[in-house]
Amino acid sequence: MNRRNFLGAALAAPVVFRTTAARATVPVDVELVLAVDVSRSVDPEEQEMQFSGYEAAFRDPRLIEGIMGGPLGAIACTMFTWSDWHIQNLVVPWTQLDGPASANRFADAIAAAPRRTWLYTSISGAMDYAAKQFGQGFEGIRKVIDISGDGVNNSGRPVAEARAEALAQGIVLNGLAVLDRTPTPLSLAAALPPLDTYYREEVIGGPGAFLVVAEGFEAFETAVRRKIIREIAAAPAPGALVERFA
Repeated sequence: MNRRNFLGAALAAPVVFRTTAARATVPVDVELVLAVDVSRSVDPEEQEMQFSGYEAAFRDPRLIEGIMGGPLGAIACTMFTWSDWHIQNLVVPWTQLDGPASANRFADAIAAAPRRTWLYTSISGAMDYAAKQFGQGFEGIRKVIDISGDGVNNSGRPVAEARAEALAQGIVLNGLAVLDRTPTPLSLAAALPPLDTYYREEVIGGPGAFLVVAEGFEAFETAVRRKIIREIAAAPAPGALVERFA
């Protein structure tokens, strides 16, 4: 076919329009990603304390009131567990929370989530995975990653690199450091920075970022409830950089 015939055929061909609409995003006050440590240092009893702590938080009337009190009256939340640099498991998908019914369904999903334990502690891997979860059907005024854990990064790339990339995307990184009371060998303890100092200096970041410290897993439920209420506040009041719960 010569060039003239080719152009004629092309012009005569019917025009095909895409009729499938782009997926709409739902506006919410906050997109909140909950990242929960399930590395080897978190024993089954401690892991259960974490899950039950998150579950109880989303059933708390004060937290539900905070969700409904925002400009849009809704947040979007998802939860995953993490350990080694390549191990992140989604346990509750993105869910819109806008009142008692949806908050309690989210709590039910946490209660039903599988409990698994892996080996290492890759905070950088958790940050990388969490940062990729945003923009999946929701558009938040704020984007927040909530990282809870009881150890420093010992798997994957440096935390500083993952942290810098997340901050460059406008994501706020908050931390919940659990000071595990399980004895640590003296040689290892001497080589590691205090966990609360590590989280404050190496993990959290972004406008209004803060750290909550739980003095043992027994304090986790109180700490996580306070942390999420503060994270979803419509106009977060200036608060302490570090809050502690015993």
